[in-house]
Amino acid sequence: MCGIVGFWVSESGLRGEEALPVARRMADTIAHRGPDSDGYWVDADAGITLAHRRLAIQDLSPAGAQPMISASGRYVIIFNGEIYNFQELRRTLEDAGQAPDWRGHSDTEVLLACIEAWDVETALKRSIGMFAFALWDRKARRVILARDRMGEKPLYYGQIRDGFLFGSQLSALKAHPSFNSEVDREATALFLRYAYVPAPFSIYQGIKKLPAGTWLEIEDVAAPIPSPKPYWSFTDVAQSGEQALLEIGEAEATDQLDTILKGVVRSQMVSDVPLGAFLSGGIDSSTIVALMQTQSSRPIRSFSIGFEDEALNEAEYAAAVAQHLGTDHTELYVTEKDALDVAPQLAGVFDEPFSDPSQIPTLLLSQLTREHVTVAMSGDGGDESFGGYNRYLNAPRLWSKAAQIPMPVRQAVGTMLDNLPSPFVAAIQSVIQTLLKNPGKKSDLALASLGHRLRHARTIDDLFVLLMSEWEEPFDLVIGSKECGSLLDDRASWPSLARPEAMMMALDAMTYLPDDIMVKVDRSSMSASLEARAPLLDARVVEFASRLPFEMKISGRTGKQLLRNVLYRYVPPKLIERPKRGFRIPLDEWLLGSLRDWAEDLLSEERLKSEGFFQPQPIRAAWQSLLNGKSDRQFGRRLWSVLMFQSWLSASR
Repeated sequence: MCGIVGFWVSESGLRGEEALPVARRMADTIAHRGPDSDGYWVDADAGITLAHRRLAIQDLSPAGAQPMISASGRYVIIFNGEIYNFQELRRTLEDAGQAPDWRGHSDTEVLLACIEAWDVETALKRSIGMFAFALWDRKARRVILARDRMGEKPLYYGQIRDGFLFGSQLSALKAHPSFNSEVDREATALFLRYAYVPAPFSIYQGIKKLPAGTWLEIEDVAAPIPSPKPYWSFTDVAQSGEQALLEIGEAEATDQLDTILKGVVRSQMVSDVPLGAFLSGGIDSSTIVALMQTQSSRPIRSFSIGFEDEALNEAEYAAAVAQHLGTDHTELYVTEKDALDVAPQLAGVFDEPFSDPSQIPTLLLSQLTREHVTVAMSGDGGDESFGGYNRYLNAPRLWSKAAQIPMPVRQAVGTMLDNLPSPFVAAIQSVIQTLLKNPGKKSDLALASLGHRLRHARTIDDLFVLLMSEWEEPFDLVIGSKECGSLLDDRASWPSLARPEAMMMALDAMTYLPDDIMVKVDRSSMSASLEARAPLLDARVVEFASRLPFEMKISGRTGKQLLRNVLYRYVPPKLIERPKRGFRIPLDEWLLGSLRDWAEDLLSEERLKSEGFFQPQPIRAAWQSLLNGKSDRQFGRRLWSVLMFQSWLSASR
């Protein structure tokens, strides 16, 4: 795992000896991504400069150092991530007589050899892993950028006045003297809607995120940047999977998934440094840890976070799973003081406005884990592929009832719900839960956030987009912004799938997963110089899951059915079966407690007016509502997005 950055400039740009100190400054901003060493490659005549920060995981010798030049000398690469099937690719090259004289045993060297033997697109299609890289073709004088299938590793790029920039994080690009740091107000509005900046947008004008599963070829530094090209498409996988469902029973499907997951976990356990795993005690992480322990001769190191609030605490469940599996388990309990200490650091860690509140425990968990190991496995990806989020269960049921009500009546009811006094909320929520047939369980369709969704949803697709939204009218809230859309707004590009639940899962995999979950995991782990791996995002798992009959994912009111079957071969159901909580924190309580002064300063009307990004009145009204005890209306989540932008804005100046 590493950090990469580079630039390709015209004759008027920084080259040669002038370029090297700039590259060093850029690389230094992401030293946390690669604290072990750094490396640079400059071609003054071509105007290309590459920089690399290394977190040594595979081949700790100098043979694994980067920038790395291919055996023929044609290609130079800076690579971030892991190719999990590199040993298989290496054998394929050797069997075909296409292997070079190997200098070491790194996956980067194998990738370069594959590119030389085949071509870039073929090498990408045959490589399985999490990665982002930049490749300089010395012969054709072109730059190639590429990103892994599921968007686990980040890659930003964009034009400057005298060339082209690219790198792992925005902070590295900002260190270039030609960088334009003007905030993109449309991206800001999208951030307030989704709590993350969706790809291909970034928070800065002129800078984009390379979408997952694509590669970009730039042959003329002075020409407009072309569009990225897909080498793998989740849409294609989801649609083709639904057209070619596996014709097997649940027992055989469980056997096949067990075998696939064991192989994937085994390939991801390859490491020349200490390795462990995040363990929440839920289905996904417990499955990964169980399969790791099954294939290890020593106790696996496992790590979890707990809360003093019993309603949120899952550490006891993680500890029970760890005890059953026999792992070497470590846990950390998060307090309000921890939140107070971490909150001001978040802007620097995430480098771009990001407001998923679980960023706090994820960051603390990463810091804890890094004290003991250098690589950690996570359970991310199980919800999207196997049907784990509550919204997949609840949204179709709610819509089947709401759709029978005429739109004017729904709008009136929605307005009423939006304005109900707080004492009535809990009672009516209980009725809704009963209608959804999951009494006592927390729903993604909380009454407090239901009003405006009922008012505006005309289809179940509308309901899903609204469920994924925070602020109702973000373009009215952001001064000077113009209405624009992301993938969730472009209905024509959505996969064509038979069931609404399948559509939700696919859209989450294409948006929420790479732009929220993986951003959270990547920035949190890399800020601690920890590599995080997600076996459930392996292409072999994702493609197998796409071909499963729907009932093997969601069976009645139970999600992740087939994944549960695999897990229960190793862990008793009684240690796992409980309502899904997610990685939540007591956000409202913290904002009203230890974080109140910090929040009040960032949300002051005078500050909001002087900075000129937001209309102060709606924000101040939401803050006052939270102070008045209306925590049931998700004001905390909405305000957290504003706070994260304000904190980022202050840190970025």
